[in-house]
Amino acid sequence: MPPSPTAADHGFPRHLEGRLVTAHAVWDNTRITIDEAGVVSTVEQTPGIGDITWVPGFVDLHNHGGNSGAFPSGTTEDCRRAARYHRTHGTTTLLASLVSATGDELARQAHRLHPLVGEGLIHGIHMEGPFVNPGKCGAQNPAKIMPGNPDVFARVIDASNNTVRSITFAPETDHVDELLQLCANHNIIASLGHTNADYATTSAVITRARELGVTVTATHLFNAMPPIHHREPGAAAACITAARHGQAHLEIIGDGVHLADGTVDMIMAGGNPSAFAITDAMEAAGLADGSYKLGGLDVTVNTAVARLTTTDGSTGSIAGGTTTLLEQFTRFAARHSLPEAVAFTSSNAHAVLGQPTTLQDSTKPEDPTAIVGKPIDLVGIAPNHTIHAVHSAR
Repeated sequence: MPPSPTAADHGFPRHLEGRLVTAHAVWDNTRITIDEAGVVSTVEQTPGIGDITWVPGFVDLHNHGGNSGAFPSGTTEDCRRAARYHRTHGTTTLLASLVSATGDELARQAHRLHPLVGEGLIHGIHMEGPFVNPGKCGAQNPAKIMPGNPDVFARVIDASNNTVRSITFAPETDHVDELLQLCANHNIIASLGHTNADYATTSAVITRARELGVTVTATHLFNAMPPIHHREPGAAAACITAARHGQAHLEIIGDGVHLADGTVDMIMAGGNPSAFAITDAMEAAGLADGSYKLGGLDVTVNTAVARLTTTDGSTGSIAGGTTTLLEQFTRFAARHSLPEAVAFTSSNAHAVLGQPTTLQDSTKPEDPTAIVGKPIDLVGIAPNHTIHAVHSAR
């Protein structure tokens, strides 16, 4: 059975009943009433109602597509289909991710995507490249990678109608300071990744970004960067250290493919508020095994794992993800508490955007009535871990 439509497809007022979970608490037997403006009008405790779990909408800051729609190369309608696929699976805030391409190609695709921001289907655009290290290209096309070029970056920002919200670049690329200045001027996240940079170089870029007021993230931590060595800690350790001091945030692909569950648990130990889930999903998300594309490169999906297609029988690089954040929420919640799973898939990423969720933004986080009078994104999850309904305030 396909997921239920969003709440916007139903009449109002709408009553959401069941268990309400935030990053702070769990309230059973809760009825939330949403008025015709999409705003919470009442919250009340009523014994014995509902078996649906309501959580804040998921936030995915690194997503290349799904349901055969590819943000890096699809038509505007293809991209709408991909965004709607993830919306119906609970992701109410999404950055559409591009991959390394020429300046013309990136500008053209950014122009195609920006109408989706106005439609409320995506929050903005994430450029993954092209200013990355070709030695750590992963599933990026090495022929399209280039040294840091502020002019190209500025062109894409302009073509996007100022909807670029994040860019992945390698700390060792050229013209880093100019790239960071553009990030500062346009409120763009600097995400460090696809890199061979050492600890000192990465730390220096993080420090400079912070001086400019730029938010820093690590692009899919541990992937497309050297592993931590006790004598050569590298970019991963620099990002983790900065995150522990509140100076950076960490993208985590918690799908059991990109990272082992134990690695995710190590990073999230103690309820780490600086780490958050992403899917890195590509067009095969939601579809069967088979042959697909990512940024013009051939990809083979086998047992739901996407890898670059090879002709010599060798194992290709992992080429994006095939999960939704609903699946990552369920996987994480099997090992941790529900509030911790909410933080991992929603609240922590909202903080990266500088937009705490309504359920976080209360001086009384233990009081669910604090959301009355406010718009809110909520996802209803059935006992069998499928989507019951999605309410988006947009």
